[in-house]
Amino acid sequence: MKRYLKIHISDNVAVAVADDLKRGEEILVDGHRIVLRDDIARGHKFALEDLAAGQDIIKYGYPIGRLTQSVGQGEWIHSHNLTTNLSDNLEYDYLPKTYKVSYSRDESLRVMGYLRTDGRMGVRNELWIVPTVGCVNGQAQAIAGRIKRECDCSHLDDVRVYTHNYGCSQLGEDHFNTQRALAALIKHPNAGGVLVLGLGCENNQVDSLKELLGEYDAQRVRFLVAQEVEDEIETGFEICRQLVDNMQDDVREPLPLSYLRVGLKCGGSDGLSGITANPLVGEFSDWLIAQGGTTILTEVPEMFGAETILMNRAASRDVFQRTVKLINEFKDYFRSYNQPVYENPSPGNRRGGITTLEEKSLGCVQKGGCQPVVDVLGYCEQISREGLNLLQAPGNDMVASSALALSGCQIVLFTTGRGTPFGTFVPTMKISTNSELARFKSNWMDFDAGALVDENISQSDILTDLIEEILLVANGKKLKHEVSGFKELAIFKNGVTL
Repeated sequence: MKRYLKIHISDNVAVAVADDLKRGEEILVDGHRIVLRDDIARGHKFALEDLAAGQDIIKYGYPIGRLTQSVGQGEWIHSHNLTTNLSDNLEYDYLPKTYKVSYSRDESLRVMGYLRTDGRMGVRNELWIVPTVGCVNGQAQAIAGRIKRECDCSHLDDVRVYTHNYGCSQLGEDHFNTQRALAALIKHPNAGGVLVLGLGCENNQVDSLKELLGEYDAQRVRFLVAQEVEDEIETGFEICRQLVDNMQDDVREPLPLSYLRVGLKCGGSDGLSGITANPLVGEFSDWLIAQGGTTILTEVPEMFGAETILMNRAASRDVFQRTVKLINEFKDYFRSYNQPVYENPSPGNRRGGITTLEEKSLGCVQKGGCQPVVDVLGYCEQISREGLNLLQAPGNDMVASSALALSGCQIVLFTTGRGTPFGTFVPTMKISTNSELARFKSNWMDFDAGALVDENISQSDILTDLIEEILLVANGKKLKHEVSGFKELAIFKNGVTL
């Protein structure tokens, strides 16, 4: 079992990976003996040489910040002596770079999914009730409760209401965000039937939402305005009962992996995130894209400090320019609320060993693998190009995971070193960065990437296991959050509430 790791040849720090290292312990790195001057917790960094104040700390082969004081060899490096190098908007040069990807396409591989009338694939067949406004959340839940009690839903994967607090008292782009999110939810292929439940007096009128939807399958999507009927619960129940009957004919069929679209997200990270789980997910992303599939990377603030890695993988100058716009406009968004663009990672991240936003970002972007960036999507914009896409959304776990699903992902891969029970409205696979978490929170975690620090287990073997598990999930295996029923929709709010 590895106890510490120097990640990149040019790094001037190493990381404790298996357990805590003790002060006075003598270790060997690159043939040099180092005596530790501090206790080093798992996931935390220590200096490989004497370093001066103001000097950059290099991890993953890139600067993650600069020292605020001199540090001796074997000394702990963290928030007390390291600060960010991030600043305001930057100008960038397009320096295209390609990486060799060794995976080839296997035409025999199939995923068992539901082919919808719009040509997209669902990996679940669920009945959803979508309120247009928070005022009818209760009525929607009452309808769903009756459906579960009084109808045979054995052929469905779930009956679910996606409550929210929005749809009224919003203005401009903020209101449009809600409408775009709900329209994307309504047309998501993991739903075999959808009742859209409106109130009648809200800003988010059903008629205007229909216009935004464009073409939709009228057999799959139905509408009800509560103020237009005497008993909206009875009427809604009858509509949903018809939808349940319609879904009797939905069956899984073998489809190419090019139909599979997977979101990439991390949260509650630790010092092993960029060593185990995130690189593993990046390998999966490269593999899926080689099969003709699609992945999406988001969490724009967690690209700050690592953005040039993605920019230089842009498939064209246009994609490069849109990536620059994605980064700088998100910095503008921060400043519009008088907030710094370099805010430190969360307390959980810091306890896990992550010091600066650059350090978190350099670990975060590894989930995107090495394939070219083919497109940059706005919030709720639908996938139109196969390959690696970037998406405009914040770092917040629930909002970003929802955004990935709203852009068309049927599954989200969520790496974490701290653990979380949540899931968005599509299957959300929790991948632990360390084996201790996988064992301790086995009721939350779906896959253990921590075994990658075990020298007796190869990355290729763990990748094979991950691919098999993801395909099982796509074919219908339920994840831990699906079994527990923890499934949520979180809409990106940015504006005045009247």
